Amino acid sequence: MSNFNYVYSLSEENYIKAIYHLSNHGQESVNTNAIAIEMNTTPASVSDMIRKLSKKKVVDYQKYRGVHISEKGKEIALKIIRKHRLWEVFLVEKLNFHWDEVHDIAEQLEHIKSPLLISKLDEFLGFPKHDPHGDPIPDENGVFSTVKKEPLCNIEAGQSCKVITVNDSSSAFLKYLDKVGISIGTTLRIDDHNEFDGSVDITINQNKSTTVSPAAAQNILVTPL
Repeated sequence: MSNFNYVYSLSEENYIKAIYHLSNHGQESVNTNAIAIEMNTTPASVSDMIRKLSKKKVVDYQKYRGVHISEKGKEIALKIIRKHRLWEVFLVEKLNFHWDEVHDIAEQLEHIKSPLLISKLDEFLGFPKHDPHGDPIPDENGVFSTVKKEPLCNIEAGQSCKVITVNDSSSAFLKYLDKVGISIGTTLRIDDHNEFDGSVDITINQNKSTTVSPAAAQNILVTPL
């Protein structure tokens, strides 16, 4: 990953990260309305920020084609994501926070500028590959491992799978998973898909049977075993 000076405000960094996620890791263009919804702001405010980021060569905007994040923008986004996920690991593993408590705190810590601190943090944590929610942590070069994953609702009855990550990292959803006994690494067997409401009957770690809602089954991402 190339070196460049951090000359971006907290607000600019939040926009860069949002655009990166909305663009499917930089593969697609994003319209300003989608960015406005993600950032909980107005399209006019988004347009102002896009002009600023365009001048800094972070994004490219073309009318009717939307916003496209540049290679420089991707680098910045991956640095922010790396910091966020490392801080989540630190908060859970070293300060005993619960996995549903760390996102908002990491949102603040991800804007710390010191590359040396983040390098030391990575080393201190033993170079983790995934955060507490199962999301991959980019290394200092922006490279991260990928694992084939799909929603639990796509797994056929009779198959087993392992929970890799979650689509929804909200506190409410993570508390729901705790309640039913599902976490990252949990083994699930699909017992049945209920046609009536789309819920899924599962067995957790070969010893506990339960039923998860359609929304939960869509947001639990697994890899088949």
